[in-house]
Amino acid sequence: MNTANLSLNFNERVMFTLRSLYSMCGFTQYKMSKFEEYDLYAKNKDFLISDSIITFTDTNGKLMALKPDVTLSIIKNSKDLPDTIQKVYYNENVYRISKGTQGFKEIMQVGLECFGNIDSYNICEILTLACKSLKTISNDAVLDISHLGIMTSVLDAIDVPSYARKDILKFIGEKNIHQLSSLCSELEISENNIELLKEIVNTTGKADEVLPYLEDKLEGVIDTAPLKEFSAILNALDSDIKNIINIDFSVVSDTHYYNNIVFKGFINGIPSGVLSGGQYDKLMQKMKRKSGAIGFAVYLDLLERLESITDNYDVDCVLLYDKNEPVENIKSNVDKLTLKGLKVLACSALPNNLKYKELITLKNGEVSTVENNA
Repeated sequence: MNTANLSLNFNERVMFTLRSLYSMCGFTQYKMSKFEEYDLYAKNKDFLISDSIITFTDTNGKLMALKPDVTLSIIKNSKDLPDTIQKVYYNENVYRISKGTQGFKEIMQVGLECFGNIDSYNICEILTLACKSLKTISNDAVLDISHLGIMTSVLDAIDVPSYARKDILKFIGEKNIHQLSSLCSELEISENNIELLKEIVNTTGKADEVLPYLEDKLEGVIDTAPLKEFSAILNALDSDIKNIINIDFSVVSDTHYYNNIVFKGFINGIPSGVLSGGQYDKLMQKMKRKSGAIGFAVYLDLLERLESITDNYDVDCVLLYDKNEPVENIKSNVDKLTLKGLKVLACSALPNNLKYKELITLKNGEVSTVENNA
């Protein structure tokens, strides 16, 4: 018996699980055209992952582009309603050079956007969904979070000139302490301030440890109100969500587009981030919008390495139930497992030659793990 032939592939299962997760939280699906006027992307090239864009001339003479990004299209084609909240999710193909390749690829991207009158609850919800998205893919995941507003305040306080900030942020993002120190010295920033900046970049860990430490360290250097607000948002998250969150101020994005909270999600076994997002009020302002915004995207093309591992198994989990077990108990336990994004086979007898990651038994309403091959 080989159930893999009857199932969706790994990326498809992730996509449909994420769509279900987002719709259950009140996000509605956003559908869009495969192309936009090239001018939209030309004006915002720094916002794009890659500035390589496939273009063509339309029958009316306009230069068009196969869309390399979804967020820009959603903002352009949505109404600006700053006094309310709009919540949308998407699964769309984008067209760009995939990481690790030299050519263009059609890449399935899943994500969500929340824009309008953004408050702390909306931020908590987005962070929660980002963590749940990662856990849908793998239990071995981490969401690294930073705060550009705090980092910008520190750069202001230590007198980093505006013309040097792009390079400073580049070195911070790379955790290139040597180049960071060298450039700061060239800018005649004091040794004490250089050490402070290096300490912030190198301080990582759980929120309840890192943020009180940084609050004490930055007291009198910057206005710590944003740091306290940041702490309050993270402390409001459920414990299972906080467990996979890591504070890391080396997570940076273009400050011309992003502000405040930014984050990247990582899965063990994949060298680059599979999820990226944050608050992009500045992009909204650049596009003449009054609304705030926060969102993220999951890059399904990066999951191919995990898919090859997953394909070694017919199913993620076997639920082996006793023949006398009530049907509603079996169904309830299968539902719990599938909601986690697992491919589940429920049966009363274990099939021959079935390859599975985990074997769980269900008898008299009791569930126990008998075998774990993951």
